[in-house]
Amino acid sequence: MLSNLSRSLTFATALFYGLLGAALFILPEQLAPVFAWKVTAFMTMTIGGWCLGNAWLAFISAWRWDWKRIYPAMIYLWLFGFSQMLVLVSFRDKLKLEHPIAWLYLLALAVNVIAALAASVDWMRIRPSHAFSGQALTFRQRWPAFAFVLFVGFLGLYGLTAPLGAPGTNGGIFPEIMSLFTLRSFGAFYFCLALGAVPFFWEKNLQTALHQAFSAYGLIFFITLAGFIYIGLFDFYARPGGLAYFGAYLIVGIPLLFVFRRYGTGG
Repeated sequence: MLSNLSRSLTFATALFYGLLGAALFILPEQLAPVFAWKVTAFMTMTIGGWCLGNAWLAFISAWRWDWKRIYPAMIYLWLFGFSQMLVLVSFRDKLKLEHPIAWLYLLALAVNVIAALAASVDWMRIRPSHAFSGQALTFRQRWPAFAFVLFVGFLGLYGLTAPLGAPGTNGGIFPEIMSLFTLRSFGAFYFCLALGAVPFFWEKNLQTALHQAFSAYGLIFFITLAGFIYIGLFDFYARPGGLAYFGAYLIVGIPLLFVFRRYGTGG
């Protein structure tokens, strides 16, 4: 088990992401012009969806605080903080820090990174066990993780490396043209999601998989909701790639509701 300091910092991460996410999700039109870099209202709401999803993931993981169940979710969260901070450093000349919402974004990432560093020190000192216990995952239950890592990992790598103007970056999937700053930020988010699922290549605990799915469900819910709120931006006839944007979340999100009903949420 990691220390109480790491747990408290994880709760703090949930708090700051929750405050930031609520503001960005509820007031995207007002906050888009004053955000940390140039974004549209839909991008702002989507980033707010990430933050609300992260808040839920951090909160439920800190609440349960059982290493063998939460460690894949925490790997995603820690990597998210570091990767988004690296994106900010890479595009520091594009940052706009005139408004408090930009500073709140920086503060949330900073708390996320501090929590990750504290937990890393704990892990090296304690080496908490994640030994097998309870019901085992079958191969049939594990193969979706392989597909998830390949698909989402590809999206992440593409977003991290593709130049502006490459296929899919000009409104082909996401309905608006992204700046390189935004593209890299989205790419880092997806790549971290994929890396968080890599442990399921060998992890056998069903409860660990259920916690991962349940803790990440906020990301699915809020990002999909943002898409439906701004569905008027999508032209599925002229740009059918938008169907993939919705489909990726719905194909994962809807079946998980039946999984939770049958097996629980990993609590």
